[in-house]
Amino acid sequence: MSLDGAEGTYRIQGYADGEIRINDVRYNRSLLVTPDTLVTEWGPTSVEAARTSDFAAVHELDPEVVLLGTGVHQTFPSRELMLSVMETGVGLEVMDTASACRTYNVLMSEGRRVVAALIIDQGR
Repeated sequence: MSLDGAEGTYRIQGYADGEIRINDVRYNRSLLVTPDTLVTEWGPTSVEAARTSDFAAVHELDPEVVLLGTGVHQTFPSRELMLSVMETGVGLEVMDTASACRTYNVLMSEGRRVVAALIIDQGR
């Protein structure tokens, strides 16, 4: 048994291909998570399907950094999408979803305004 000392409400406890566990609940759809907000119905089902409009919900969460988890492998989104996020002054880090989950927990524990935008590929 160990004490979870994270200050945030939403902590990622596990990730496996096609599933993310947050606060003892398993999710198998793309989602957005911040220390105090969980959006379980986020649009894109793959990196290729991600559009600039999908990131309106991300910007509403007022992040200083966005961690884009792209599934099993790191896959960069379109240049247009990356530029639209960076033009807002928000940092964008693209990585595989397992890395995004680990990085989210570290940044959340540091009190950072982080949004993990985690894509679960529905085609798998």
